[in-house]
Amino acid sequence: MINIAGVLSIVIFYIVILAVGVWAGRKKEEGNDSEEEVMLAGRNIGLFVGIFTMTATWVGGGYINGTAEAVYTKGLVWCQAPFGYSISLVFGGIFFANKMRQQGYITMLDPLQDTFGERMGGLLFLPALCGEVFWAAGILAALGATLSVIIDMDHRTSVIFSACIAVLYTLFGGLYAVAYTDVIQLFCIFIGLWMSIPFAWMNEHVQPLSSIEHEWIGSVSSEDIWSYIDYGLLLIFGGIPWQVYFQRVLSSKSADRAQVLSYVAAFGCVLMAIPPVLIGAIAKGTAWNETGYKGHWPLTADETGMILPMVLQYLTPDFVSFLGLGAVSAAVMSSADSSVLSASSMFARNVYKLIFRQKASEMEIVWVMRGAILVVGFLATVMALTIPSIYGLWSMCSDLVYVILFPQLLMVVHFKEHCNTYGSLAAYLVAFFLRLSGGEPLMSLPALIHYPGYDEVAKDQKFPFRTMAMLMSLITLVAVSWGTKYIFLSGKLAPGYDIFHCVVNIPEDVQRVGEPAEEGEQLSMMATAAIGKGYGAATLVGKDERNGRINPALEADDDIPAAEVDRLRSSVGSGGGGSRTSVAANPVLDNYQTKL
Repeated sequence: MINIAGVLSIVIFYIVILAVGVWAGRKKEEGNDSEEEVMLAGRNIGLFVGIFTMTATWVGGGYINGTAEAVYTKGLVWCQAPFGYSISLVFGGIFFANKMRQQGYITMLDPLQDTFGERMGGLLFLPALCGEVFWAAGILAALGATLSVIIDMDHRTSVIFSACIAVLYTLFGGLYAVAYTDVIQLFCIFIGLWMSIPFAWMNEHVQPLSSIEHEWIGSVSSEDIWSYIDYGLLLIFGGIPWQVYFQRVLSSKSADRAQVLSYVAAFGCVLMAIPPVLIGAIAKGTAWNETGYKGHWPLTADETGMILPMVLQYLTPDFVSFLGLGAVSAAVMSSADSSVLSASSMFARNVYKLIFRQKASEMEIVWVMRGAILVVGFLATVMALTIPSIYGLWSMCSDLVYVILFPQLLMVVHFKEHCNTYGSLAAYLVAFFLRLSGGEPLMSLPALIHYPGYDEVAKDQKFPFRTMAMLMSLITLVAVSWGTKYIFLSGKLAPGYDIFHCVVNIPEDVQRVGEPAEEGEQLSMMATAAIGKGYGAATLVGKDERNGRINPALEADDDIPAAEVDRLRSSVGSGGGGSRTSVAANPVLDNYQTKL
């Protein structure tokens, strides 16, 4: 029988979230429907909201449920996600946030498309898209299961209802709505979970944690050490190339603030992991067969996946479990809305605009993004209701983000001159093959290659094959890029064979933007008619004329000297645009003709 009080608490919570989302969406400047305004909140996210929304990048439904499950099943030492993602945010702040924000990009895929071309960028969009969609689907499915445990509500109803609320305020409010609802949701997670801990801890069926210290802390055996390291590196470096992270980075007012948000959010991730860690430990010390729980004992894999809602349901009073349920719902929605907006933003800009409709207007792109929000939300909801192995799919996609996207993003941000489209495509194929060949037990995908230490019984790789695939992808990217550059520049192959137009056979209307100025931050990538790209000035906040020229907000930015403003304005007319390499770097064509 459905718990009416529980349903009412969820309905009230959703009404509050929807109201905050709609109110936040009204902060969008009236009449300004530019890409930056909708996708990046006009690069005007404040410090307080920025800290909360950056922390919510990883603190979601999967984060708190997965943390509690990991502590219960394998122990605290195997609960790597909170620490891995925190380090990921620190590294992202040190090595990526400043550079990406200085360049004034709009999405994570922009630098990849600038270096490797629009179509290669579209190919790199696929693992990013799948990761976001499957993640949203997985956490929606988890929410449905949680509601069915606590208030006996049909999981299909709860999944559809939750998805509709998240999509609705994201649709009209863009990043403003997502960021401001993140503040409410993060407060709900923190308060709801902390309130449940004293009641659960003092429950008569829970042993003192000191008596089971070894069990809930856990240990790492010598045979698991390499897979343990592999998974840790996956979390640290694979946690960087996600649009949900860079959407926050690129929405900050300046590059320095983007770094600060990353560092503070890293601390926030660790802080928010404490309640689910304690809940997992409490669950480990609970004699579940003595509680109101009537399921399997010992708990099966299905039950351990729901360990957090089980603690709320069977070890706390009803009013506390309802507050905890609000925390779980908040965590899920804070992840789902971010993933939906991120996937839609990349599709609208990096696929629809840069590949198919280079001359599309700002308004057209925004409406395409809104349509994509509906489609992505629908796909995530359908997958949550129909596919039993959502987490297996997401696990595979997150691995692909690590082995494919991370090395390519690393190269284009820091070593752009050492890579090209040929290397990118080769690295993509190598990484994809090596990861698939390792298998995925959660998807019943058999391993084609049995690496050293392969467990025949569990069908599990003990070898760090994910990190190996990432390194092989990085090596392939550099080696093939260097090789193709050499054979074309040396004249061993005619320029006509440069079919990707990225070494010597480069269209005349493709140029690279100049290096950043010494004073101020670079005004990068002004639009050209042929390419259709346009990035705003890195530190600018305010209206943009959206005519492919400089943002007039330069005049309102006190941090940019007047002389620098004049220099930037005059530079727009002398050559903007930008892509894979410079026309000025093509005297090699003349050299080749001379050799002939």
